[in-house]
Amino acid sequence: MIQESTRIRSILDLEKIKTRFAEQAQSYQQASPFPFARFDDFLEPEAARAAMGAFPKVEDEGWIHYVHVNEKKHGLNKMDSIPPYLQEVIRALNSDAFVQYLSQLTGIPGLKADHSLEGGGLHQSQRGGYLNIHADFTVHPHKRNWRRRVNLLLYLNEGWKPEYKGDLELWSRDMKACEARISPVFNRCVIFNTDEDSYHGLPEPIACPEDMTRKSIALYYFTEEDHRPKKRATNYRARPGDGLKAALIWADKQMVNVYNTLKGWLGINDDFVSKVLNRLSGGKK
Repeated sequence: MIQESTRIRSILDLEKIKTRFAEQAQSYQQASPFPFARFDDFLEPEAARAAMGAFPKVEDEGWIHYVHVNEKKHGLNKMDSIPPYLQEVIRALNSDAFVQYLSQLTGIPGLKADHSLEGGGLHQSQRGGYLNIHADFTVHPHKRNWRRRVNLLLYLNEGWKPEYKGDLELWSRDMKACEARISPVFNRCVIFNTDEDSYHGLPEPIACPEDMTRKSIALYYFTEEDHRPKKRATNYRARPGDGLKAALIWADKQMVNVYNTLKGWLGINDDFVSKVLNRLSGGKK
């Protein structure tokens, strides 16, 4: 236990995190369009650099390639495929102490870390990548009474410039306007509540150089409910002005809904859909 605490301290200054979360709890919970906050210089400086340096390439083994109408990104969510140092970072962010402070920030008691990293883990997008505006799936696919409550995104992009785009957009609950844009700069952490209408994404194709990618660690936190909460798959939404693209977004969403239903029934994971999507796209990542 002492060794584990020492490892966490080298990655996260938990006392600093506790203080920052306490100071921003009220503004977080009252934020618009839904509760959120950003925190710069989140990891300890050496830890952030080590994490960025350890980030694997998209071509490496284990990546899931989400390539369809509503997204073009890559994910790595199997702990034994994630480089050891990044495993340590994830464990620190899923530690009991950190999750307790996260509950205090969000005002949501009883948050639980998802050690299976369902849909989370490492995310990476190459030039041209995007993720259409959406509200996240509401229930853990394999734990039927786990309701999804909070997202944490930690960005590891040194030298990221505004012209590269890739901003996280937070949209109003009626999908009429983007109310916040957050650049994915190095060692910035964004935390926000996720519910039925917390719409967010990065809909503009990334314009970074070919030899760069947009890198993040994505972790999701849940509450265990006494009853089974209403289950809904990722709800992609068109923006005002998307025109004919809106029909494609809707049709693709229906396919995702079918997949998520089968995923829960059959106990399959995202490796399956990655292989199918990659085959349908001609093997293009």
